[in-house]
Amino acid sequence: MKTVSAHTLAQGAPAKVRRRDREKTKAEILQIAFEEFAESGLLGANADAIAARAGITKRLIFYYFNSKEELFIAVLEMAYGRMRQAEESLHLEALAPEAAIRRLAEFTFDFHQANPEFVRLVAIENIHRGRHIQRSEKLTQMTRPVIGQIERVLAKGKSLGTIRPEINAHELHVTLNAMSIFSVANRHTFEAQFCWDMSSPEAKARRRTEIAEVLWRYVRCDEPSAIVDLGSEERPPDA
Repeated sequence: MKTVSAHTLAQGAPAKVRRRDREKTKAEILQIAFEEFAESGLLGANADAIAARAGITKRLIFYYFNSKEELFIAVLEMAYGRMRQAEESLHLEALAPEAAIRRLAEFTFDFHQANPEFVRLVAIENIHRGRHIQRSEKLTQMTRPVIGQIERVLAKGKSLGTIRPEINAHELHVTLNAMSIFSVANRHTFEAQFCWDMSSPEAKARRRTEIAEVLWRYVRCDEPSAIVDLGSEERPPDA
């Protein structure tokens, strides 16, 4: 067996430590920047404040991310990546069409409720007309898995005659996110204007149930299936 000297171990250790520290530092910068950007926007967020909270120098931030805009793109990639990773655990194809649609609706609502900073970050990127997402190939590809899941659920439902044939996966995704995000993005103004509770656990539970019901009623096919197994039918004799 080959003997490894203490000197050799000592030589290799610093590189591993530096690598580990580097990744840990970058992750801390991204998390703190995520919070700062969500609170103050791209223009209002301060690199000095991010550096102070991370216990590092501002120069180190730009060493890792080059510029404030590149840091913002990296934060967007991290934030969207968390949502897409959570979506992968849904396994919608294993469910019946109605259960899958309701599960998708409930998951989307729950994610936005649990991550209001993500909703704010998306709103901020829309203020900038999505230009940072357009610069990231990773971000433009992130939507494919969830759209693929929805397409497979719709295809299954259409083949069974339980989902309307004209339903489109992208349109459905838009509709669901619009309903779910409203409860987070517009909660304060809606409560102030209409004196309507949107914040209590009871109000959130009602809204969650309603969105799932609305989405399913929208996609479902109320007409009986037109699919007929002619092989099981008794055919009339030839004329």
